[in-house]
Amino acid sequence: MKIADDIKTAMRSRDKRRLAVLRLVSSEFKRVEIDERVELDDVRVIDLLNKMTKQRRDSLSQYIKAGREDLADQEQFEIELIAEFTPQQLDQAQLLKLVEESILDIGAASMADMGKVMKELKNRGQGRVDMSVAGELVRSKLS
Repeated sequence: MKIADDIKTAMRSRDKRRLAVLRLVSSEFKRVEIDERVELDDVRVIDLLNKMTKQRRDSLSQYIKAGREDLADQEQFEIELIAEFTPQQLDQAQLLKLVEESILDIGAASMADMGKVMKELKNRGQGRVDMSVAGELVRSKLS
């Protein structure tokens, strides 16, 4: 597992900040494995990493609003570090193409079909789709 190797590297280089974030990620994986009594596959790992990134983005915006630059810097560092382990997100053009293909394949015609389209996007995207941006695109195409 790449994260375990990176933890060892961070320990050897005495990079405490990086080590703390990597341990946090690793412990989240272990917590989910224990709670759900499953071994995580790549898709689930990517989902967890995306969830952790989203949580940190929410925290980052709150810290910036509160004027806490020190905490905002830490959240930004964590976002960047977690991003090292996630696949590259689709750019706007690729995402738009995927949304249009999904709408055509499903035959979606109205907002009532949005859930079906979003499910299809999640399956096709394999962790490379920012679902909030995709939701806005689907909404604009179906309305």
